[in-house]
Amino acid sequence: MAAQDQALQTKYYATKILNRETDSKCRLSQQFEETIDHIISACPILGKEQYTRRHDTVCAQLHFSIHKKTGVQLDKKHWYEHVPKSVETSQAGWVTILWNQQVQSDRTIPNNKPNIIIRYNEKGTCMLIDAAVSRDRNVIKKEAMKILKYRDLTIEIQCMWNVKTKVIPLIIEATGTTSKSFRKYVNNIAGNH
Repeated sequence: MAAQDQALQTKYYATKILNRETDSKCRLSQQFEETIDHIISACPILGKEQYTRRHDTVCAQLHFSIHKKTGVQLDKKHWYEHVPKSVETSQAGWVTILWNQQVQSDRTIPNNKPNIIIRYNEKGTCMLIDAAVSRDRNVIKKEAMKILKYRDLTIEIQCMWNVKTKVIPLIIEATGTTSKSFRKYVNNIAGNH
């Protein structure tokens, strides 16, 4: 809650709010004001590894949960031990889960690699799941952008695989804010559609 209120003890907070005479620049990059937003999503030093690791951790936990709900075999008991494989199929063959895989097609589609693809073979449905831990406070706009981003891929998959396809955008603002649609999107995943 303090992060959402911008009330954590950053150098910017000390300088501008507490009126301390200190440098307000980021202690890592030394380039930008050290605000909460800068630390959690805009620092170029942290961006090289930490933000990608945070995103991948969110996706790995989601991948683990999808496996549990669909009955695809898990090799680990806890989500934090789970290392997603590129392609996995349930024993009965009714669901296939792809992790960070490009979809190959005859047409050139620039956005062809969502985080997770779930193909329900018996139901004839497919979900393209793309997650983001965003610094943009307008998570609704970001959700709409994700759906638009994968529009061409959705059409291509429907034609190639003969399945009804939809995009599931899972956007979490870096301080934890989600849209009202977030729960609906989560409930659409893994058999709840």
